[in-house]
Amino acid sequence: MTESTQQFQGKHIGVTGGARGLGLAMARTLGRQGAQISIVDIDETAVDEAVNSLTQDGIAARGYTANVAEEASVLSLFERLKADHNRLDGWVNNAGILRDGLLIKQKDGELTKLSLNQWQSVIDVNLTGVFLCGREAAAWMVESQTAGVIVNISSISRVGNLGQTNYSAAKAGVAAMTVTWAKELARYGIRVAGVAPGFIETEMTASMKPEALERVNQAVPLKRMGKPENIAEAVSFVIANDYYSGRILEVDGALRI
Repeated sequence: MTESTQQFQGKHIGVTGGARGLGLAMARTLGRQGAQISIVDIDETAVDEAVNSLTQDGIAARGYTANVAEEASVLSLFERLKADHNRLDGWVNNAGILRDGLLIKQKDGELTKLSLNQWQSVIDVNLTGVFLCGREAAAWMVESQTAGVIVNISSISRVGNLGQTNYSAAKAGVAAMTVTWAKELARYGIRVAGVAPGFIETEMTASMKPEALERVNQAVPLKRMGKPENIAEAVSFVIANDYYSGRILEVDGALRI
């Protein structure tokens, strides 16, 4: 599979969290394969910049601002999408945030706890956001009788990772919803699958201290972090393969947390 193919010609695919990082890489890869891209993000400026970048690359793209954690915002988003497009062929639930912290931490006799805000904000975006967008995407596909694909971005952290009670719980929930939806929506010809990235080169990892980056690289059997394009290619595979559903595709360089 190469980006020069036009296997998604005429297909409309939406990507949440699509204005930067992994989401933008997904949008670019799918767009180069012929898809019409809808970029969804909470940052209006970043959305405009992403759409301009994709357009300059010869990709048909439109931008939409929304807060995936709020139902009213998601409902409004899909009303705007339906006004601009007559169908939805693919939807990638990629939007997510990090608010890492240990459940409890004792240092110098002082005990601190993971706050409810740290917990709830991650659950709201990373889990509830996937539920809200996935629900509306599925409803649109059913209403338009489109045999579409929903791809949920989970993480290898879904099995539990130090300092990520909130993130791990959310990503485990995403994986469980993926399997559930695949079974429920198959009757409509809709496939649902997930992609679970490992350590990937992003703005977040780029800000890590050199010694921390080296520890990460050494922990990965391939001795390097993945690139956003590796995840984008995995999403492309899931959308293209019409018998892939109800599974989580791990892309982590053989790392298993």
